[in-house]
Amino acid sequence: MADPALDPVELTPLRVQVAERLRFAIVTGRLRPGEALTETRLAEQLGVSRAPIREAIQDLENDGLVETTPYRGKRVKPLTVREVSEIREMRQLFEVTAVRRIVGRGVAVDVLWAPCRAMEAAAASGDRDALIAADEAFHRTLIQLSDHRLLAQLWAGLYLRIHQIMSLRNDRNVVLADIAGTHPPIVEALETGDVVRAVRLVSEHFDALADFDPASIADAPE
Repeated sequence: MADPALDPVELTPLRVQVAERLRFAIVTGRLRPGEALTETRLAEQLGVSRAPIREAIQDLENDGLVETTPYRGKRVKPLTVREVSEIREMRQLFEVTAVRRIVGRGVAVDVLWAPCRAMEAAAASGDRDALIAADEAFHRTLIQLSDHRLLAQLWAGLYLRIHQIMSLRNDRNVVLADIAGTHPPIVEALETGDVVRAVRLVSEHFDALADFDPASIADAPE
């Protein structure tokens, strides 16, 4: 019988490791929208050659997180007011669809309590990154529970920008406990099959915190 402890070691290509580090820095707001991505500087910071940096930046450009500007090179793609508004609207549409399917199909939602508890713990310790990660887990699980493959695929494509917006928004003195507190009522509404309340709560959720204003994290109206 095979011993899983002796399975072949998987070596992640350096390009992928660098891309993951840079992607995380962008979606958590450590690399800000509009910030230049200089291969030499990044290579020194990460302790690698310029080749994997160049390859990783290309991957991030494919993700829609990086863009090339004439005479300036690569930079973190800026967010416009229009983009932020459209992403917010699409997230709402996705989650309302998920909520309706979950209630309509009688799907159990007890798995949503784990990220709720993780958000509460992160808020109590003041860990913003952990709270954002738990928040993403909550909404990703909500989408998965809807059992809609296309919806899940579209959500995956949108998630990186949602995470980036959440991180930038939560830089602005948002009370972490307020974020954590908006999620349990959604689960309670789903558990009782109250689709009207669940739809209302999930619809209000993204805009409810700190008088969210797309212009506050975007660079230009477009």
